[in-house]
Amino acid sequence: MTVAVETTAADSSRDRGPQRPGPLERLKRSYQKYWYAYAMITPVVVVLGVLVGYPLARGLYLTLTDANSLNSARTIGVNHIDATYQFIGLDNYADILWGPTAYDRFWSHFVWTVVWTALCVALHYFIGLGLALLLNQKLRGRTVYRLLLILPWAVPTFVTVFSWRIMLADSGLINSMLGSLHLPQPQWLEDTTFQRAAAILVNTWCGVPFMMVSLLGGLQSIDSALYEAAEMDGANAWQRFRHVTLPGLRSVSSTVVLLGVIWTFNQFTIIFLLFGNSAPDAQILVTWAYQLGFGQQPRDYAQSAAYGVLLLSILIVFTSVYRRWLARNEQIAV
Repeated sequence: MTVAVETTAADSSRDRGPQRPGPLERLKRSYQKYWYAYAMITPVVVVLGVLVGYPLARGLYLTLTDANSLNSARTIGVNHIDATYQFIGLDNYADILWGPTAYDRFWSHFVWTVVWTALCVALHYFIGLGLALLLNQKLRGRTVYRLLLILPWAVPTFVTVFSWRIMLADSGLINSMLGSLHLPQPQWLEDTTFQRAAAILVNTWCGVPFMMVSLLGGLQSIDSALYEAAEMDGANAWQRFRHVTLPGLRSVSSTVVLLGVIWTFNQFTIIFLLFGNSAPDAQILVTWAYQLGFGQQPRDYAQSAAYGVLLLSILIVFTSVYRRWLARNEQIAV
């Protein structure tokens, strides 16, 4: 009886095949096989650890304290003052999300940041797609048009924003043109509604060229035989666009939209250079975090760092949901 049981167990073990090695053994084998690759990426990992890992860890720690410019370590002349801030746990997050000023300090800026991101990315994509479709046609002077349309992306951002700031001033070019047409002249840099419209306008100007170039590359990678086959089947222009162009751009579109959301959600430069600290209701979360950490006295390092962690968490959640949604749609399409 015992012999039969042992024989059955042995047969079952043979049926399952060889046991999978543990994680340490797999790592050892991988290192022995790909040691050269590990040696090549080690400097990059070390640099990223110093430039990204340490600041991130330091920021996470600061979010759990009440650190500000008054109780942090600092040197005044020859005197060094030690840090006196204390560990307070998750109080900063609770204050930001549920505190008495949570709506004014976080949720109102969060809602505006989401609206700003959605509108800007939508404008980037659809205008960029329209220009890409236009430039994909055989036009006289197409190269010149491409160069002109990519200029807003090639020019440094601060030059573009300062130029728009001058044009949007009360006596600037845009209001002068509106005045000559007997149209209202908005206060682009003073009124909250028009400040937000101006920010979207400038960001659209800066972001469309990237979308246009990326989508143009995607259009040129679509096999022309697909269009010929669709045309032979009697498909009109809209049907060719819907059933050939859009599916052909799916992989490019998913990537550029994801990048556009991440970049726009964290778009510090345009808002800060366009308004500075003069437009509190037009600030998005990243510029508001800067305002808390560096634009007021005392500087609230802990809450500013907590905003950064919340921003990172929001983007991680969005990216995860977005990628799963794309994967599910691709499975349905197949």
